[in-house]
Amino acid sequence: MDETRNAATSATPFATRPPEPDYSVLTAEELRRYRDAENRFRASAEARTVLGEPDAGATVAWQRIALPGRDLPVRVHRPASAGGDRDGLPLVVHVHGGGFVGTAVQCDWTTSHLAARLPALVVSVEHRLLAPDSPLADAADDGWEVLRHVVDHAERWGVDPGRVAVFGESCGALISALTALRAREAGLELRAQVLVNPAVDVTETMLDHPSVAEYAHHPTPALPLLRFVRQLAVPPGADARAVSPLYADDLGGLAPALVVVPTRDALADHGRRYAERLRAAGTFARLSEYPGAPHAFLTLPGLEPQAGAARAEILAFLRPALA
Repeated sequence: MDETRNAATSATPFATRPPEPDYSVLTAEELRRYRDAENRFRASAEARTVLGEPDAGATVAWQRIALPGRDLPVRVHRPASAGGDRDGLPLVVHVHGGGFVGTAVQCDWTTSHLAARLPALVVSVEHRLLAPDSPLADAADDGWEVLRHVVDHAERWGVDPGRVAVFGESCGALISALTALRAREAGLELRAQVLVNPAVDVTETMLDHPSVAEYAHHPTPALPLLRFVRQLAVPPGADARAVSPLYADDLGGLAPALVVVPTRDALADHGRRYAERLRAAGTFARLSEYPGAPHAFLTLPGLEPQAGAARAEILAFLRPALA
C-alpha cells in the first residue's frame, strides 16, 4: 500500500530519504519518526524528480478546515484561470494513498492537473494516518467530513454543490469508496468516483486474493506492508467489514466509478472484485487495467510511463461527469 516509497527507492538513490523500517518490530514511536521523515522527503524538491511537478495552470496552497474536535489540513488546487470568479467550479475531493505514511503533496502532479484542465476545485485531504491510536475509521471520517464541510459551505469555497466527485489512490481509494457510500446514505449525490489501485478489503480475507500471492514479494515486498496496514487499520474487536467496501451490504445507487488497476500489484484483485460487485449491484463501473504497471504508478510519473495515460483517462472520465 506504500509502493510509492519502494518503487522510487529501488530506482533512484536519495540522500535525504530515511531507510525503510522492519515493520514486524516497529514501535509506535519509531513509526512516528519514520513517517515524519518520509513525509518530509515526499514534500521536498528532491522528490519531484519522480513525483512530478505541479501543473502551472493551477494554484496550490494549504488550508485548514475546522471539523468536529479537530482542525484538518487540506491541499487546495484551484485553476489559475479562474481569477477572481470563484463561483460554480466543480468539486473533486481527493484522498492520497499510503495508509500509515503519505501526504497530499505526493499527488500534486495529478491533482493540480485536474484542477487546471477540468477545470475544478480539487481539495486533497491530509487525513489522519494509520497508527496504534488512529485506526482506519478516523481517516474515513476525515474524508467524509471534508466533503460534507466543503459542500455545506459551497458558496464560500466557490463550488457548485451539484457537481461533486471523489477520487482516491490505494488507502485513499478505500476512504473515497467509503465516502461514496456515506454520501449515498446522507442523500448527497455524487457525479463520479475514481478509485486508483484501491484497497477495499481490510478483513481477515485481505491477503487471500490471488494477486496478493502473485506479487507478495515482487516487484516490491508488498506482503509485510499489507500485514502492517491491516494490523493498524482495525483495532482488536472492531468490525473490519464496516471499513471494507468490498463487503458492503448494498453497492447500488452509487456514483459511476472508474476503477484503475495496475496489473503488477498485490492489490490488483481488490480493484477487480470491487468493480465486479459494483456492476452486479447496478452501479456503473469501468475497470481500466494498466498492464505491467506497479501499485503506485500514478504518483511516479518520473519513473512510470503509464502514469500520463492514467491521468489523461481520469481527466476524460471526470470532465463529462462534472459538466
